[in-house]
Amino acid sequence: MNRCHRHYFIGLTLALSVLTAATPGTAADNSIMPQPGQQEDAQLPVYVPPKKFQPRARIGGTLRGTDSAEVEIVALVPDHVGLTVKQTPTLNWFLSKPTPHPLKFTINDDRKVRPIYEGSLPTPPAAGVQSIDLKSLGLSLEPNVQYRWFVSASPNPDSPSRDIVAGGMIERCEFSECLTITSVNVTCDRDSVRTNALVGFWYDAMGCVCSLIEKEPTDPSLRRLRAALLRQVGLNGVADWDLSSIHTKPR
Repeated sequence: MNRCHRHYFIGLTLALSVLTAATPGTAADNSIMPQPGQQEDAQLPVYVPPKKFQPRARIGGTLRGTDSAEVEIVALVPDHVGLTVKQTPTLNWFLSKPTPHPLKFTINDDRKVRPIYEGSLPTPPAAGVQSIDLKSLGLSLEPNVQYRWFVSASPNPDSPSRDIVAGGMIERCEFSECLTITSVNVTCDRDSVRTNALVGFWYDAMGCVCSLIEKEPTDPSLRRLRAALLRQVGLNGVADWDLSSIHTKPR
């Protein structure tokens, strides 16, 4: 049983424990009704990270403030190797403001010296959460391999040391191995966001909630789902931006 397989079993056990604890029991149990606001909080996702993870996998830190003179980039990732079951997951990152600086996306296979992909990114017209679709780039992840990915902005192409860089790490769990434990939730809805977060598949949970917000940008409950995930991995600045966007129209 490899490390991803072991992690999925642990995550599933935790998920079943939480679901069992949340199941109504006797009439006495049902008499304790949630107060207004508590029911919505109970529906927020809970991210359970892998049992074993490498610390400091996130590059670029957290958002200092959208009023900063210079553009900021934040990878929407935990500070450890995040998991996915998808061959071609979506990677998400945050841009604090529109920028004239050239943007670049790089992804490395930790077994290789040279990047497996390095190319320019289209400049987003507005601040907010952005997506990188690996499938559209012709990239797919091998199972049980760790990849490092980065988004960078270059204020001065002649001085790479001044680049603004953010990124994280990702590892794919082999789909057939995950299926030996239970059915993997590969749909994309609110329930799958909660389920995938609970069993530790960060990229699948975050990619799905970002996709849902893309389709329904004015739905405040979806913003709260994403903000809850972001806070659990220390990305409080981006979470604050998301919640403040409930009454505006950014992505």
